[in-house]
Amino acid sequence: MACYALAVTIFSLGIFRDILYGRALHQQPSHPLLETQASNYVAYGLIAAGNVLVLSSMWALGITGTYLGDYFGILMDDVVTSFPFNVTDAPMYYGSTMSFLGTAVLLGKPAGFLLTLEVLTVYMVALSYEDPFTSQIYAKREEEREAGKKTS
Repeated sequence: MACYALAVTIFSLGIFRDILYGRALHQQPSHPLLETQASNYVAYGLIAAGNVLVLSSMWALGITGTYLGDYFGILMDDVVTSFPFNVTDAPMYYGSTMSFLGTAVLLGKPAGFLLTLEVLTVYMVALSYEDPFTSQIYAKREEEREAGKKTS
């Protein structure tokens, strides 16, 4: 139950973050080079690709895999290596970053590039903690499985 409560909290905070991002961008000046048809195509491509990465990773992981179920002892049976994890090790973070960048380009706001860089930096810091922790808990599970096989 706690994992699902965390999922609702993370999802809700993400929506709030997106609203703040949009408000911040709308208050910034636009740049003419970002108001062309070509930049719109780039923006839509970034947003589409970013959403494909985010949504397909959520589909592959499910609710508990997406929203830190492993922190609650809810582990996946195996490491997910199918799409989008065969493209990048952190599809949700990179996909989200692509969507933020695409939104900045679509709105023609150079300030969005800096905000997107800040988002990416936060994601990289999070990964520096998440990846080792996740590796550790899955390695521990494998050790326990091996120990269980030896006693059987």
